[in-house]
Order: sequence, then C-alpha cells, then structure tokens
Amino acid sequence: MNKISETDLIINPDGTIYHLNLLPEDIAETVITVGDPDRVSEVSKHFDIIELKKGKREFISHTGYLGSRRITVISTGIGTDNIDIVLNELDALVNIDFSSRMVKPELKSLNIIRIGTSGAVQQDIPLGSIIVSEYGIGLDSIMQYYLNQISAEEHMILDAFKTHFHHLKGISPYISAADPDLIASIGIGLERGITVTAPGFYAPQGRQVRAKASFPDLIDDIQSFRYTNYRITNLEMETAGIYAISKVLGHKALSVNAILASRLNFDFSPNPEKVINQTIELVLSRL
Repeated sequence: MNKISETDLIINPDGTIYHLNLLPEDIAETVITVGDPDRVSEVSKHFDIIELKKGKREFISHTGYLGSRRITVISTGIGTDNIDIVLNELDALVNIDFSSRMVKPELKSLNIIRIGTSGAVQQDIPLGSIIVSEYGIGLDSIMQYYLNQISAEEHMILDAFKTHFHHLKGISPYISAADPDLIASIGIGLERGITVTAPGFYAPQGRQVRAKASFPDLIDDIQSFRYTNYRITNLEMETAGIYAISKVLGHKALSVNAILASRLNFDFSPNPEKVINQTIELVLSRL
C-alpha cells in the first residue's frame, strides 16, 4: 500500500487536517452535518457536555455528549463541492494514520446524518414537514470524479429518471441510497421519497429572478416523475453528494429535511427556525 503524499492529504503544522482544522481524536463516530455554521450551536446546545469547539472558514465543529453518546456536529456550507471536502477529511481523520500517511488496516464506518432545509415539490407535502431521503439524485458533477458502483434498483430508478428528463442536455445525473439502518432508526413515521440535489439555488432549482432559466418547467418535470412507488419529494443542494461519497468511503448516511418552502404553492415558512429546531430535536431524540 502506497504512502499518501503531502499534496493529496494536507496536514497542518499542528497535526490537524487542512480545511476542518480537526485532530483524529476530535470527532465522534456519529456526525451530524448542517449547512449553516450558526446552526451548529443550535444542535450542540442540546448536548449534556460540549468537549470541543473548533472552526475554520465555514467549517465549524462541536463535539460532545448526549447522554452516553458522543456526537460531532459540523457545518458544511452550501453545495456538494463542500461536501467533497468535509466527507473526505472526516474519512481521513478516522481511517488514515497521520504519522505514517498510510490507510489503517481496520477501517471505521461513521454514521453521517444531514439535518438540512429543503423545498417540497409535491402538492400534498405541507410546510413544516420533515422528510427523510430514501435516495438522492444529483444533478451536479461531483460523482464524475469518483468510481462508484450502484445497485440494480438504483440503476432502474436512474434510468427512469434519465428517460423522464431526456431534454436536460449536458447533465449526467447520479443516484445513491440512504443507509437502511439509519432510515429504520431515525425515519420512523416520517415522509420518505427521492431528494434531488441541484448544483445551485436559483436557475438549477427552477427559480427565476432576472436571469432566464434554460429549463423553465423544471419544477413541473420534477413533480411529475414517478418510478413504481417512488416520487421526488424535495429539492436541495447536498444530499446526493453525501450519500454517494459516503458509500464510496464505506460510511452510513441519512438526510433529514426540514421543509421550509412549497415550490408548487410558492409559499415559504413564516417561522423557519421553529421547523429547523423541531427537526434537530427529532433527530437527537432518535439517536
């Protein structure tokens, strides 16, 4: 096995990993990701003990205990480009020996749970709902850079998606499933569906302000997609990347979505913080 070079894995002079500014002992095996750095403290305020607070750029990390369970909550910022950084560096912290720069002989699998905000794309999903993503379909390009094997069912869903969206030229979608154990433990009684991950917030999610969108009917097309009992429930910017990169690295992942917007009804939650806090409390109560 080859030694990992100093340019492939950058370690800071103090022994922390390059972007996250964390040491291997700083993270727990259960990791909650949030987009907004300010939301980290909204999660960690529920901890019984906070043992560590660190930050660099948009990456803020708190590690502590909820009862006997050690948890790390970390902000990713927005988009799958940041997810690429966060997940690879989390993996390096647990699975690479920083002294030898060699992959450890026994690999560790993290539980990675995204608590994020999202917009619903179905008429019957009200504001304030909490949705777990059974699958993530990415419209970004991140997985063109990784070797990734998908299941037969993932192939069938993705093929149906490509057929339905054949007019989206220049886009190469990918798919990845949530971890079934995390769905079973955290997703009990919650709405489930396919989450589409977009590479931007405005035109890539069917929004039009001043610039004209290339696909003005994107939301209607997303809403009308069906494959057997599956439908697309919501649209955001991180889930598919978290699922796919986690799978490549051998980690378990689940995305839990607080629905703040109804894209078909053109409504936005009058009290988004309440919905977000309810989602945080629900996830923590089920860990």
